[in-house]
This record gives sequence, structure tokens and C-alpha cells, in this order.
Amino acid sequence: MPEKTRIRPPIVELALTRTKEFLREKEAMFWVFGFPLILALALGFAFREKPPDRVPVGVVAGPHAQQRLAALQKSAVLLPRVMNGQEARDALRRGKVSLLIEEAAGSDAVVYRFDATRPDSLSARQEADNALQAAAGRRNVLTSREERVHEQGARYIDFLIPGLLGMNLMGTGMWSMGFTIANARMKKLLKRLVATPMRKTDYLISMFLSRLIWLLIEVSVLVAFGWIVFGVRVNGSLLVLAILSIVGGYAFSGIGLLTASRAQTIEAVSGLMNLIMMPMWLCSGVFFSYERFPDAVKPFIRVLPLTLLNDALRAVVNDAAGLAQISFQLGLLAVWGIVTFIIGLRIFRWQ
Repeated sequence: MPEKTRIRPPIVELALTRTKEFLREKEAMFWVFGFPLILALALGFAFREKPPDRVPVGVVAGPHAQQRLAALQKSAVLLPRVMNGQEARDALRRGKVSLLIEEAAGSDAVVYRFDATRPDSLSARQEADNALQAAAGRRNVLTSREERVHEQGARYIDFLIPGLLGMNLMGTGMWSMGFTIANARMKKLLKRLVATPMRKTDYLISMFLSRLIWLLIEVSVLVAFGWIVFGVRVNGSLLVLAILSIVGGYAFSGIGLLTASRAQTIEAVSGLMNLIMMPMWLCSGVFFSYERFPDAVKPFIRVLPLTLLNDALRAVVNDAAGLAQISFQLGLLAVWGIVTFIIGLRIFRWQ
């Protein structure tokens, strides 16, 4: 009597199937593994440890222009040049110079023209005034010195790598769930699954399980890349980092499921995905700190899932935070995942 073939649970079969499908998607492999590494490499070298670029300053031509140019050229921060009046005003308006220095009409006073909302303009104004005052004979009463910080956690690349990791977890978590569901619905594959005894819970959870396999691999690749190329090591526990990545991936998979639960076309789900992700790309501290935003909006920014994930990732990677220190972020990420998954499951339609 022939042996009975052992039938694996539907959720396992579906997870294996989705994993094999992912391996055949070369574009998905690039966006999951290749793009984050290219982005980290480009930004890492762009903001590597080097002296800051000198701030361009325009000196309006006049009787004392060359004298002031000589004084400003002694600064290691400024890059001054003499310009005629119209050229100087055009350069300031177009952002070619951050500061304009000219003589006040009818006196030897100096007029600084700049946009006060630009940080480089403010620093250039202070540096230029110090240089001109020193050239005019002012003495510095207080002796000062500077010490530059180089340890891990204080560099831009230490801020950037966890942000890229969070952005990648968001993008691939949402797209792997949302794009796959919408694509299967367009191809009428979901319609065929209605006739099977498989529950939609098995189908949707299997997609997250297959995503989980690649999630751990992509996190390992990006973390290893940051350590080997830029010296960004994980100061905290690798286990805590893995748990955080899984919870973060689950949260964004839930959002992806909710987004695609009713979408009928790839265009529809793409528009919804971009509508959801764009505010988080800009506000959640991927490339720069969200502390720059007004205080009134910071409470809303801090509860966005990508902000929660990025804050927790930076705490683990740079500050060696444990589960207790990131419990708030972990808890809210879990809530995001559970709530969106339940709602998405509830309103999900096969066709």
C-alpha cells in the first residue's frame, strides 16, 4: 500500500510559494538589497568626514571692497569674491552666495544682506563680521579653542544608516504586501483562490511569513555594509535589533495590507502607497532630524510608524538601548501592525 503524501499546512505552502516568487522578481531583489546599499554608499561618501564646504560670500564692488576681501579671505569658513551690484544681488537671489556685504550709502558702515531662514547665511554673517572687526583692530578678550568630535554616534553616517534601514523596512514591507495583492487581483488569481478551502487569514499571514525570511537577510546585509564600509557598528544587542526589525516589518506589512485590501489596479495601490509613505519620508527623520519641524507638529510626527522605528533603531545601533528603553516605540509599532492588519483583513476582498 503506497505511503500517503504528507500535506503541509496551507500557510506553510503559501509562504514557500511566495518566497520562490520573490526570488524570480529581479526588480524586487534590486529594490530590497541593491538600492539601499547604493543610497548608503552615495550619501555616506557625500557626507564623509571632511572639512565643511566654505560658504560663498559676495562683496559688492566699492572703495573698500579689496580691503574687505583680504580680511574675509583669512577665514577658513568663507569663500569671498568681489562682484558688481547687479551681479551680487542676482547671486544672492539665486542662492549662489549666502551673504552679501556692501557699503552703506554715505558712510563706511557695512551692510549684511542675507536670508535669515538659511543656517549657512547666519553662520556666514557671524564669521564675516568677526573677520572684518578683527581687521579693523578689535581684539578678542576671551581665548577659545575647538575640539572636533569623531566618535560613533556623532557622525552623519551614524544617523543615516538606521534611517535608511527604517526606510527600507517601510518600503519593502508595504510594497511586498500591497503590490503582490493588487497584482494578483488584477490577474484574477485571487478570484481563483475563492474556490479553495484556504482562509484569507492563511493567505495574508503567509505573505508576511515569506517576507520575514528576506527581512532578516536585508537587515543583516545593510548593517554589515554600514559596518564594513563606514565603521557603523551595532552597539546594542543584535537580538533586540532583530526583534525591532520584525515588529517594524509587521507594522508596515499591516499598513500595506490595509492599503491594498480593496485596490483594483497597480496604479491605485501605487498612488495610495506614495500618499502614505511620502509624509514619512519627509518628516520621520530619515535624512535629517525631525526636531527641525515646529513644536506644534512634533507630537504627530513622533507617533508615525517610521518615526517610531527610526528612533528605536538609532537608540539600539548608536546608544546600545535594550528592550526596556525602546518598549514605547515597540509597543506603538505593534499597535500599528495589529490594528491595520485586523482592519485590512476585515475589509479584504478577493476580487
